[in-house]
Amino acid sequence: MSEQSCAPAERGILIIGLGLIGGSLAAALKEAGFAGRILACDRDADEVARGIDMGLIDAGSTELAPWVAESSLIVLAVPVLAMEAVLRELAPHLGDQVITDVGSTKGAIEAAVERVFGGMPPCFVPGHPIAGSEKSGVAASNPALYRRHKVILTPRADTDPDALARVRVLWAACGAELLEMDVARHDQVLARTSHLPHLLAFSLVDTLARQDERLEIFRYAAGGFRDFTRIAGSDPVMWRDIFSANREAVLGALDEFEAGVARLRRAVTDNDGDAMLAIFDRASHARQYFDTLLNQTSYQAMEQRNIRYRVTPGGNVRGRIRVPGDKSISHRSIMLGALAEGVTEVHGFLEGEDSLATLQAFREMGVAIEGPHQGRVTIHGVGLHGLKAPAGPLYVGNSGTAMRLFAGLLAGQAFDTELTGDVSLNKRPMGRVADPLREMGAVIETAEGGRPPLTIRGGQALRGIRYDMPMASAQVKSCLLLAGLYAEDETRVREPAPTRDHTERMLNGFGYAVQRDGDEAWLQGGGRLAASPIDVPSDISSAAFYLVAAAITPGSDLLLEHVGTNPTRIGVINILKAMGADLELLNPREVGGEPVADIRVRHAPLKGIEIPVDQVPLAIDEFPVLFIAAANAEGVTCLRGAEELRVKESDRIQAMADGLAILGVENTVYPDGIDIVGRASADETPAAHYRGGHVDSLGDHRIAMAFAIAALRAEGEIVIDDCANVATSFPGFVDLARRVGLSLEEQEAS
Repeated sequence: MSEQSCAPAERGILIIGLGLIGGSLAAALKEAGFAGRILACDRDADEVARGIDMGLIDAGSTELAPWVAESSLIVLAVPVLAMEAVLRELAPHLGDQVITDVGSTKGAIEAAVERVFGGMPPCFVPGHPIAGSEKSGVAASNPALYRRHKVILTPRADTDPDALARVRVLWAACGAELLEMDVARHDQVLARTSHLPHLLAFSLVDTLARQDERLEIFRYAAGGFRDFTRIAGSDPVMWRDIFSANREAVLGALDEFEAGVARLRRAVTDNDGDAMLAIFDRASHARQYFDTLLNQTSYQAMEQRNIRYRVTPGGNVRGRIRVPGDKSISHRSIMLGALAEGVTEVHGFLEGEDSLATLQAFREMGVAIEGPHQGRVTIHGVGLHGLKAPAGPLYVGNSGTAMRLFAGLLAGQAFDTELTGDVSLNKRPMGRVADPLREMGAVIETAEGGRPPLTIRGGQALRGIRYDMPMASAQVKSCLLLAGLYAEDETRVREPAPTRDHTERMLNGFGYAVQRDGDEAWLQGGGRLAASPIDVPSDISSAAFYLVAAAITPGSDLLLEHVGTNPTRIGVINILKAMGADLELLNPREVGGEPVADIRVRHAPLKGIEIPVDQVPLAIDEFPVLFIAAANAEGVTCLRGAEELRVKESDRIQAMADGLAILGVENTVYPDGIDIVGRASADETPAAHYRGGHVDSLGDHRIAMAFAIAALRAEGEIVIDDCANVATSFPGFVDLARRVGLSLEEQEAS
């Protein structure tokens, strides 16, 4: 995240090397209102004179010594291989100045500093702005060059905190985003993302330029060639120095690239269409994901942002809508489609961050996947034993479902894998799946407290077990059934209360028999999956927000289309009906083995109830918004037996209790539940039931959306912090909320 821009409080800043980078730094500082003197030293007297004429620097020359004493901060902006000579010239004149640099390879610069000074001075803060141009020289200076670009600093443990802070202020004044990284990691990352592309561009243009027909080639080259080879126009001397200074990391990156080209060559030679598609599709979507990172719309980028909802009180809820596809079914469709033999066509796929992370994980394990395109995905299955080792950790975003189900299916693979997620997911306990998987023979390593990342060792011989779940959980049940596909003998799972059965239904749909008797499900290992079409119904967990919105708002009349009504998921419908909600299921039907219906909901006075314990596992994800229904009901609503809510994306019982208290809704928290005292009015007038307020969602998408719905009956504005993760489960929530009548503004907060 960008630091707040403010001009550095240095008496003088000396820039050694007045090219594009140094000149743009001077220009940016001038534009930021820096009050001190900007000095420069460059071996080319004409560049210094040009810098003075352009108003970028106040003074300078080709001599270094005269300017050191007049500066309090020094920026080394010379080529990497020239750095040591400059440091030796600089050393005798130094006092208490802070020193930083802009070099592209930090290991070589750190080594040069240590040779000159006998160690790394605490006042030296290595830095690298990730910005540039194929142009060079001070004449190309651009005050906006660093704006919204990253600057990586590589301080050490003994770096002076004041020196680090002053360098951070320097770059923040230029509008840059500050990151910190250790030296070795920096050089490895930059070798792959910057140095290798430049190396390839130089090589391609050189190869074509040496051919006899080069004029014809260049004449007919299209925009893609121009865009890729633009960087071949960069300063050759600078890049020679960079490749030499970061030699080992560049060679490692080149080895990886050559191996990738060899794989692609084999696919073309063998006319292996699936292999080519897998490579191209994986690359295409990785590039799109890179765009979302740059545009701050991806999940990983959102972790560093504070998206705030500001919801005006009141509104009405009317219309006809279709919410996005069911997330649970979307996850499973990709997983089973990838492990099936043949091509699986999926319609209605949820294009949210979590589901897309699952899709990308299978791409990284060699599965060719087309789409998603408007909810359509085509999966070229590789069979139960056709996955390949990914190049690195598999990132599953904020999805506990994905991590727990992946743990089961990866436990049976021949290769090692690591599962990781976002900051929130990596705090959630995974012992509930790791422990029974270990009983099956899996080898799983976790972080402290049984938390992610999970390292799963491949090549283990799994055996079927009979497992009695201590707590009802569809994720644990599904994890063990997926591991059971790879296990010897039967895997049996008994659940203490009914949970969603999407995995069992879909396995049967893919031709893999799952038996059920009462509270126990089981399957025999060693079978196969056959590709099967899937039509994903609308997610009842997403629909729940609008069911409650219409139920609590006078004058409402809302129809939700094609909603999944799986008997293991309709707790929210049953609970709302028990509270007196006017809900009607229309056109019930079955699509792809899953029951669906259209749901019409109109306002009716709600009453507080004791929520039946048998409904708790059927509505476990919907309770945040059901708490809002309770706050609008007459009397007290009591929930017990819901301890699983404590270990979701947040402690949802406490998070909702805290937010409701801010709104003035009386509640009492228990270890496994909550009592909520409602404030319903006796008639259908849109009277407020509680005050407005400022609540924190704690990064939990369902908490954020629940309090947005609460604003319909608030007397004042409700402001909700940390709402970025709504995109993980419900892309388009804000637009749909506005469409049905909510007044919701989305902001980026500092």
